[in-house]
Amino acid sequence: MAAVAHHRVELRRAIRQLRDRGLYSAAKWAAEQLVGLPEETETEKLALKRPFRRKEVAGQSSSGGVISSRDDEEDDDDDILSLAKSFFDVREYRRAAHALRGVAGQKAVFLRCYATYLYGEKRKEEEIVELAGPLGRSDAVNEELVALEHELSALYTKGVLDAFGSYLYGVILHERERKVEARAALCSSVNAYPWNWSAWLELQALCTDPDILPQLNLNDHWMRDFFVASVHLDLHRNSDGLARYRALHVTFPRSDHILAQTATAHYNLREFDEAESLFEELLRTDPFRIEGLDTYSNILYVKECFAALSFLAHKAVLTDKYRPETCCIIGNYYSLKAQHEKAVLYFKRALKLNRKYLSAWTLMGHEYVELKNTPAAIDAYRRAVDINPRDYRAWYGLGQTYELLVMPYYALYYYRRATQLRPHDARMWCAMGQCYENEQLLMHDAAIRCYRRAVTNNDREGIALHKLAKLHHQLGQADQAAFYYQKNLERMEADQNEGQDIVEALLFLATHFKNQNRLEEAEHYCTRLLDYGGPAKEDAKALLREIRSVQQHAATLPSMDLEQFTPE
Repeated sequence: MAAVAHHRVELRRAIRQLRDRGLYSAAKWAAEQLVGLPEETETEKLALKRPFRRKEVAGQSSSGGVISSRDDEEDDDDDILSLAKSFFDVREYRRAAHALRGVAGQKAVFLRCYATYLYGEKRKEEEIVELAGPLGRSDAVNEELVALEHELSALYTKGVLDAFGSYLYGVILHERERKVEARAALCSSVNAYPWNWSAWLELQALCTDPDILPQLNLNDHWMRDFFVASVHLDLHRNSDGLARYRALHVTFPRSDHILAQTATAHYNLREFDEAESLFEELLRTDPFRIEGLDTYSNILYVKECFAALSFLAHKAVLTDKYRPETCCIIGNYYSLKAQHEKAVLYFKRALKLNRKYLSAWTLMGHEYVELKNTPAAIDAYRRAVDINPRDYRAWYGLGQTYELLVMPYYALYYYRRATQLRPHDARMWCAMGQCYENEQLLMHDAAIRCYRRAVTNNDREGIALHKLAKLHHQLGQADQAAFYYQKNLERMEADQNEGQDIVEALLFLATHFKNQNRLEEAEHYCTRLLDYGGPAKEDAKALLREIRSVQQHAATLPSMDLEQFTPE
């Protein structure tokens, strides 16, 4: 309990400091974790209170002495800082930076540089809207980055930047594609002030490889546990991330963030039922939540829950219709109803609200594929991988699109990228195997290896088993084909599936065992085929006649031999 109380005190102080510096998203995240902790005691409430600063009489200190000019300068700086903060809060970033010119102090320097950076970002967004192409492509850059980097670099080298200044310096270095230096600056920031979740997220974006994480010089802190868990999810190491979030749940039992991330991990593992129940629990505790519900809508889309997805879309519109997540949910609803033009419209609306909204780019690419607009689909998928090169769905979508364009070598490249990101996802291996089967490639051995990888990674749809059976049949490897047909038949029986694949498997196995003179097994499969109509039933009848003829002939052979060699 002492550790929990310490976490609570740290979070409350962090929230206040983050709000003072305009880092509202980080303050919001910290407040969400605070909900997951029990109420504080009276002693902790007293510990959080700031010492009361008495107001001095004009011209005289509280002790009766004369106030120095230094005190007057500090009061003036505080007034200027308050004015600049007011400008910052109403998003007048240029005025805030101008008000703080010449003001010393770490807080003033950070707020001035941060306001300048945000002004440059605002101007860049305006240029993108004015000059961008049909899918938002533009060469606009933040023109303030060079000057800010020069100023902050000098301060960072001298060691006078605080944690927030180091965070801003890391952000700027990241945008300037100096990733190694950016990681160092951000590590310095989170070590000095671990409660700035924005800095952790920026550092996460720089951890593009699992090997980078152990190299980071990070202090041991419970915020580091949140960061590592989030990185595991981002790098598709979902089982590790899920285990870490379960451990964090012990300390933060009512944290909505942990619940949402746990649901996302189950979704990434394709455990849709568990993910759906967790999202439902999340909505019961926080009914007006929008964040993360686009993932929930993906689950409802996959499970084809029309009514639930419609209800979620209406609820999201009533809560906040101008959120990218809301537009994404509505887009999924229209996509499920096969109204792909309307789905594209809402995904575009989501991107107008946030042009770096990854899910909208990827889902819009899927819709363009459905509409047979392959150039637009490719452009959308490429925008997605530009934003996040670890988005396996976009790489997979690019592979599918180039396969539709009968360009298998291009498709193979993108499928390989998808399998590198999701080596345990059977769907990626099946897609690559089908690409190797293309008429232009006919690389059957490579296709067989891909399908075997899919089988070892729990191919739920059974595509790999059926494909392996057919490929071995085509290559004249009857024994291997029979093995995979039997395995696929067992899977379909367990899942109670009915379809043409069962008929094909039964017919092959019946013929194969008849040719091997294993007549009882062949008769068993033929008898099962009689339950199906069409040409397969007639083939089964013909096979049964042949099997019974062979059996009758075999039964007469011993008696004939006995009569022939009986002595007179």
